[in-house]
Amino acid sequence: MESRLLYDRKEAARQLSISVRSLDYIIAAKVLDTRRIGRKVLVTRGSLMRYASGNHFDAIKESTAVLNDASSKCA
Repeated sequence: MESRLLYDRKEAARQLSISVRSLDYIIAAKVLDTRRIGRKVLVTRGSLMRYASGNHFDAIKESTAVLNDASSKCA
C-alpha cells in the first residue's frame, strides 16, 4: 500500500480489492473513517489498514443492514 494519507473512493476500493459499491456500503455502515473535502469523500489510510487486517463478518452484516434500511426508505 502506498504511503498516502487519504484515498478517494475508487482508489480505496482498489486498495481493498473490492468494488466501489461495496466500499460505499462499508462507508455507510461507518466502518471506515472518511474525510470530506468539498464533494469528494476520502478514506483514511489508517482505516483501510485496520479494515484489511480485521475480521469483516460484522462489517458485512452492518453494511447489509444499511442497504436494507436504504431500500425500505426508497419504497
